[in-house]
Amino acid sequence: MNDRRAFLYVQHLLGIGHLKRAVTLARAAVAAGLEVTLASGGLPVPALAADANLGGVRFVQLPPASAADLTFRTLLDGNGRPVDDEWRRVRREALLSAWRLAEPDVMVLELFPFGRRQMRFELLPLLEAAASAVRRPAIACSVRDVLGSQKSPERQEETLALVERYFDRVLVHGDPGVIAFDRTFPGAGRIAARIEYTGYVVDEAKPADGDAGRDEVIVSAGGGAVGAGLLEAAIRAKPMTVLRDRKWRVLAGNNLPDEEFQKLARLAAGANGIELERSRPDFTTLLANCALSVSQAGYNTLLETVGAGARAVVVPFAAGHETEQTLRARCFAGRGLLEMVEESALAPQTLAAAIDRAAQKPRVSPGSINLDGAQRSAASIMRLSMEKTS
Repeated sequence: MNDRRAFLYVQHLLGIGHLKRAVTLARAAVAAGLEVTLASGGLPVPALAADANLGGVRFVQLPPASAADLTFRTLLDGNGRPVDDEWRRVRREALLSAWRLAEPDVMVLELFPFGRRQMRFELLPLLEAAASAVRRPAIACSVRDVLGSQKSPERQEETLALVERYFDRVLVHGDPGVIAFDRTFPGAGRIAARIEYTGYVVDEAKPADGDAGRDEVIVSAGGGAVGAGLLEAAIRAKPMTVLRDRKWRVLAGNNLPDEEFQKLARLAAGANGIELERSRPDFTTLLANCALSVSQAGYNTLLETVGAGARAVVVPFAAGHETEQTLRARCFAGRGLLEMVEESALAPQTLAAAIDRAAQKPRVSPGSINLDGAQRSAASIMRLSMEKTS
């Protein structure tokens, strides 16, 4: 039985990337010797919950919430209805109960206070309860290298004040040699003493387990909630590319609406050498074996692709004033790690041209980027827990 305990909180609202990264981090923390509880507030993702449990993590599913649209302003409950004050009360009590039951030495909140302001109704009470506890846990924020759209000076000041009041550490899951945190959070200098760069959090790259995806073109869109345009453009681009004679495996994602999936199925049926699926549990094996990957540029997919050394073309998600994927993809493209097509320029012709450029390159070497973020973050969480129990 581990004698040091960590409590992690994550809220995914649209895709599943935040939850996937939190599960990777939680499993690494267990491997480092911590007893870990992971509380998830998004819609259930059974495969990721099972992955967490298999890794020794105690997974707690809170009453789920999702975003109504790309503005993220309206929260919906598990039945698709706007949340009300009673739902917030029940959710807040569920989170506080999970925290109390865990009795953690260290508490890690994913993204907040740099994001997830919609969840202040539960996170501010949680922070206050932790800070005023007789046995106060260490408190850390787990945040990506790149934040979303630039925040106003007032919002930055609010964030900084919360960090200074409650947080012992800000774990930035990135490499400052690639993208420094102040690139998207100018106030970072004021809390520099609390910031720790961990490297990128991604499951450890492993040799391909079998021949799945061998010499194929793998087209993917993460969970699929916003990837239909990319998948359609890729199917239409196939006959225009130097890889037209390869098998193209198109992974639509489990969150792509069925109407969109059926539209893609009809399009794929009229093409040669295209296999359409929802998702694959062996995605990293496909990446390790493939001739080329075409995908969006979400944090997890991008890092898994680079970690596998795959030739790649990415189309960053940029709707709703989103800038996070585009900035990271540009930085990676500048290092020669991938080819990029701006979402605004996405068309079968532009995608085909990028695929041809990427296909002529050797497989990439990810050695210039720190991909040990899960292990280093876990070590930092363990150190924080020891500081509170020494």
